[in-house]
Amino acid sequence: MQALALAAALCCLGALLGFGAALEGYSHRLHPPGLLGADGIAHAAAFNLLGFVVPGLLLAAVAWRLRERLRSGGAMARIGAWLWCLSALAWAAQGGVSLDPTDLDAQASRLHATAWMLWWLAFVAGAALLAIGARGLPAWRGLISVEVLSGALVLIAVLGADIGVLPAPVAQRLALLIWLIAYVATARGERPGN
Repeated sequence: MQALALAAALCCLGALLGFGAALEGYSHRLHPPGLLGADGIAHAAAFNLLGFVVPGLLLAAVAWRLRERLRSGGAMARIGAWLWCLSALAWAAQGGVSLDPTDLDAQASRLHATAWMLWWLAFVAGAALLAIGARGLPAWRGLISVEVLSGALVLIAVLGADIGVLPAPVAQRLALLIWLIAYVATARGERPGN
């Protein structure tokens, strides 16, 4: 599980950095990650595959395995893992519905934004439920702080952008980085048989 989570994180971050460096005028401080996969942008399909679809599907597999390993953790922990699976699938879905940079109210742009919202909402709720469910599992107790902290920080980053405390592109990258770290840390910290 750890190898899958790490591969997903490296693929996602590598795509963001690599395609961002290749696109003239692109700034990580000024532009959202989804712009790299937007209609009319050079190599958009490749970015969508490597930045959204592959990492999302890999992390969905990690969350699915996490759910299986949390059978003895009760419903809260399993639902939390399901929500993390949904979060990862929502991340992947962003690669299937590209932004239209000329019309942010277009259907594709709205679907992309909906997938983004589902991504962070499912993650934050899943992190809370995983933390609650892990309380009864001694081998998982060390991960409670990972879940609580990552869920809270993603929520703060997203809401910080909404109220203007953080520039939206910076907040999006911060939320993404925390999300990836949470999956890698959880996959690394889980133990077979728990």
